Amino acid sequence: MTEEEFDTNYTAALDAVLHAMAETEEIDPQKFFSMTCILENLRFFSPILYGAILNAKKSE
Repeated sequence: MTEEEFDTNYTAALDAVLHAMAETEEIDPQKFFSMTCILENLRFFSPILYGAILNAKKSE
């Protein structure tokens, strides 16, 4: 998987989580905002995560 494919799939997964949370009425808006910030940070660090996964596979 290339870095671009990883980024596309990773972004789609994070968006799906966010969308599911937005449709759930039981989630407190403050907690929703906090989780959105966490997901945004995870998205920002996706190139680092990709590199870490790639290095872990090379080590095996």
